[in-house]
Amino acid sequence: MQEQHGDEQTDYNLDTEQKSSAGAALRKMFRFMRGEKKSLLAAFFVMMLNAGITMLTPYLIGYIVDHFILKKQYGPLMQYSALLLGIYVVWAGTEYLQAKLMGSVGQRMLYLLRNEVFNKLQQLPVAFFNSNRSGDLISRINNDTDTVNQFFSQSLMRFMDSIFSMIGVAVFVLSIHWKLGAAALLPAVLILLFVLLVSPWVKKKNAASLKANGGLSANVQEGLHNFKTIIAFNRRDYFRERFQKANEISYKTAVSSGVANSLFTPVFGFFSNLAQLLVLGLGIYLILNGQFTLGLLISFMTYVQLFYRPLRELAALWASFQTALAAWDRISVILSRRSNLPVTDKKAAMAPASDTVMTFKDVSFRYPGGKNVLHGINFNMQRGKTYALVGPTGGGKSTTAALIARLYDPSEGMVLLNGQDIRSYTAEERTREIGFILQEPFLFTGTLRENILYGNTALYGLDDAQLLQAIGDAGLNDLLSRFDEGLQTRLVSTADAVSLGQKQLIAFIRAVLRKPPIVILDEATANIDTVTEKILEEILEKLPETTTKIIIAHRLNTIENADEIFFVNAGEVIPAGTLEHAMDMLLQHKRAS
Repeated sequence: MQEQHGDEQTDYNLDTEQKSSAGAALRKMFRFMRGEKKSLLAAFFVMMLNAGITMLTPYLIGYIVDHFILKKQYGPLMQYSALLLGIYVVWAGTEYLQAKLMGSVGQRMLYLLRNEVFNKLQQLPVAFFNSNRSGDLISRINNDTDTVNQFFSQSLMRFMDSIFSMIGVAVFVLSIHWKLGAAALLPAVLILLFVLLVSPWVKKKNAASLKANGGLSANVQEGLHNFKTIIAFNRRDYFRERFQKANEISYKTAVSSGVANSLFTPVFGFFSNLAQLLVLGLGIYLILNGQFTLGLLISFMTYVQLFYRPLRELAALWASFQTALAAWDRISVILSRRSNLPVTDKKAAMAPASDTVMTFKDVSFRYPGGKNVLHGINFNMQRGKTYALVGPTGGGKSTTAALIARLYDPSEGMVLLNGQDIRSYTAEERTREIGFILQEPFLFTGTLRENILYGNTALYGLDDAQLLQAIGDAGLNDLLSRFDEGLQTRLVSTADAVSLGQKQLIAFIRAVLRKPPIVILDEATANIDTVTEKILEEILEKLPETTTKIIIAHRLNTIENADEIFFVNAGEVIPAGTLEHAMDMLLQHKRAS
């Protein structure tokens, strides 16, 4: 029976950007503000108070001009001036409260958003990280989330405040004199049409700039990570040229997005000036015909400024909104990804109990967008035995091991662990069953203790003395003695203070302490001297008799004691029998190639 898993159809490449409408994007963004109802309501109340003050003051100024200044009534003039001063003080307080409330909301949203993106990354399989550069992912977590936060904490409330102010002004001017009000608002209709036409283009330019910035971060990260190789081959020029190219693309897209974002300001300014000319001309005509007063015209001109000033501010805010939308698209494309390694029903693939610990049934595998690496593989592995996978480089040994550890799912067929579909195991259950020592182990910045306890929940609560006892019981004291400061040895993931051989020793200790029923060693002794390799072999021999060991090695002396050897080449896994037979198969392959 063959089962199609469909891994090859899962697109993990984030270059296929997700586009969303402004409304849909805002609804999804507000999901991260569910717990901020009280703060948002308080900010909304303060904003309404601020808008109300903004609406009231021009009318008061016009009233003061018509009733006190023109009539030279200075007593009431001073009283109303004091009233205006008090109103302006309250207005300044509301501005401060808005900034404080929304700043706090924005920071909490940023915290939640970054957590959400990072947790999503933790759920995605190895294939996702093979398809995307880490520098670009870092840019999305740091830069793009901060862009969204800047919009919410600084721009959104100003945006809403401007909208409410404009609505209030429109109501006031139309109620005072609808013809003059209509003349004042006519240019705003032209601005709206301009915004609707230009916004998609502006968002596209901002998206290109953010993508280029992510590419630049990825280029720098890759170059610094591989700087030893660059120095060894004296190819600083290559690194410099790649950086120069990425930097040039980032520069050009940034300039282009900057031009697009700045386009709104002069256009909005032009229509604002046009509105003032229309109001001034029509207002003077109405005054000359006795249909209007000077005070009302002053109020009207102030209202026009109050309408178009936030509209000009909206030009910058709208550009910020388009940038935030482009950043959100880059974030949401991560959040929308789903793992292609689901957990299935445990009862779906039960098999009779036996000594068989691992079974491949008609397994084929291809990497996304590639050709088949394995073709219809069938084999069994028994509990407590040692198996060796040998074969030429690129033959499929590491891929087979990755399928055993479920770093990937087969494209076709089924992998059974203890007679049960491996997909039915949760990640926690599977990692308790299988220990994987990689060819190039990765260490985290921290102490040796923290690194060897990584993923080992059973030993988390032990103090140093208890942990040393557990290490001694596992026969790992000789390996631990290679580190001068013992468990407190400081490790830095990006530094060369620890050799590759020492890293493999740490990975070995980490795996053996977990006592998994299955141990996979992918060239785990490749960078270790023969004396240390002998110690590792003795430690492996001390593992429980039920432990199944799967060894991938090019050095045949490391597999001479294997119970069974599989020759892996050209997508096939063939029982090789004895070590001598495996060597003959390798020699035949070399002659044929």
